[in-house]
Amino acid sequence: MPPAIAGTAEAGEGPPPGVRGPVAWLRRNLFSNVFDTTLTLLLGAALLAVVPKLFAWAFLDSVWTAGDPAQCRDIAGACWAVIAEKHRVILFGTYRYDQQWRGVAVIALVVVLSGASMVRRLWPWPMAAAWLVAFPTVIVLMRGGVLGLVPVPTTEWGGLPLTIILFLGSVVGGLPLAVLLALGRRSKMPVIRALCVGFIEITRGVPLLTVLFMASMMMPLFLPASWTVDQVLRATLGMALFFAAYAAEIVRGGLQAIPRGQFEAAGSLGLGYWRTTLLIVLPQALRIVLPPLVSDIIRAFKNTSVVLILGLFDLLGATSAALSDPLWTNYYAEAYLVVAAIYFAFCYAMSRYGQSLERRLNARRNF
Repeated sequence: MPPAIAGTAEAGEGPPPGVRGPVAWLRRNLFSNVFDTTLTLLLGAALLAVVPKLFAWAFLDSVWTAGDPAQCRDIAGACWAVIAEKHRVILFGTYRYDQQWRGVAVIALVVVLSGASMVRRLWPWPMAAAWLVAFPTVIVLMRGGVLGLVPVPTTEWGGLPLTIILFLGSVVGGLPLAVLLALGRRSKMPVIRALCVGFIEITRGVPLLTVLFMASMMMPLFLPASWTVDQVLRATLGMALFFAAYAAEIVRGGLQAIPRGQFEAAGSLGLGYWRTTLLIVLPQALRIVLPPLVSDIIRAFKNTSVVLILGLFDLLGATSAALSDPLWTNYYAEAYLVVAAIYFAFCYAMSRYGQSLERRLNARRNF
């Protein structure tokens, strides 16, 4: 074996100095060349000019306790007192004041189950069963009328619980339909393919508001006079159809990425169309399109704010209603910042979970 060359690192030694550590990271990512160095210095100067003022506005010169709005008129900072004063309206809308604990229970239930869904050992059947039980539980909690709960009509639902219900309904109802539409668009039967293509293209070619108006205003015209469909249910149905049309194209992209050899291998084993699709093709397709599918799910969560046009006071609509009080209407920036933080928390959690699931599936695939 040739002798070690002078100056080279021996086995077991760490990397040369300057390769790792905070200084090396700064040099590699922020000061690697003249352009990066100039951009870093400019951004640093902008942050030094903005961040201290923003910190003073948000914390040092702000008012936090609820009370007379006159206390906010003579300050230079934020008036977080509007949140302390209007937080119930923002979070629960017009839901009955003495029953708002049910809205808290709905939020807690969804947050706990979402956290439990990140535990891989609980998948697939325990978490699937938990979510199947959770959705009707949420409806029972909000609607009442059973188990001694006071009935609350859906016209009084609002705030964050309504946003969660609309989101869960649109995704839970829209994702299976999206898979069927994607499979139907690739079908060899002309009628099935034409119907799926027509639904997808028409739905994707109009705004979400149009779909919601059709579901809310036109649906009752096609039903018998004795049938009544709840407004929340109609809005959820419209959002589910809209989500399904977009998600179907994402799933179809994953189906097209599956090599033809997968189908031929399944056929050689004697597997029929549905067994091949459910056991071999669809799991691989969903794994391929997981990043864009998660993005579409996040978009569906944010799209719930559109239902305000139908008279439903979701989180954003309830905030607008809370700010209609002339005593607090001037402090809309603080209220909308808090609402933005709530939206960001939910969307960021879904994004991180999607990334974690993608890494786990890729690791199993490589293994």
